[in-house]
Amino acid sequence: PLFYQHCPPFVNRESIRADSRALPPGKTAADKYYLGYFQGGQLAAVLDLILDYPRAQTAFVGFFMLARQLQGRGVGSAIVAEVLQALARQGYTHVRLGYVKGNPQSEAFWLKNGFRPTGIETHPAAYTVVVLERPTAQPE
Repeated sequence: PLFYQHCPPFVNRESIRADSRALPPGKTAADKYYLGYFQGGQLAAVLDLILDYPRAQTAFVGFFMLARQLQGRGVGSAIVAEVLQALARQGYTHVRLGYVKGNPQSEAFWLKNGFRPTGIETHPAAYTVVVLERPTAQPE
């Protein structure tokens, strides 16, 4: 619910379909993965991932949402760590994403997972998106 307070409108069947097909300029459906993570037969998380965007060897997380009842238990961070490891094995060096400015839950989650502001902010609608990025592998 907090996500949709900052990034309306609230989700519906049509918006999910549209999100699952949405692509940035220059990308095709072959570059996009809309992943579902399941726990106990129930959808636990959704991740929208676009490869080689905005540049080669960078993956872009367009959307990540974890079921409310699983938040605060380390499940989301475990999924992010797994995705980062898988991308590193495939030769990706960075992951980029954005969160809606003013959403403290999203900001805290991504910062906790090692993402840092790039200094870029965009304004795709009636809100501001803060762009973050991190290497797929953290320096030792």
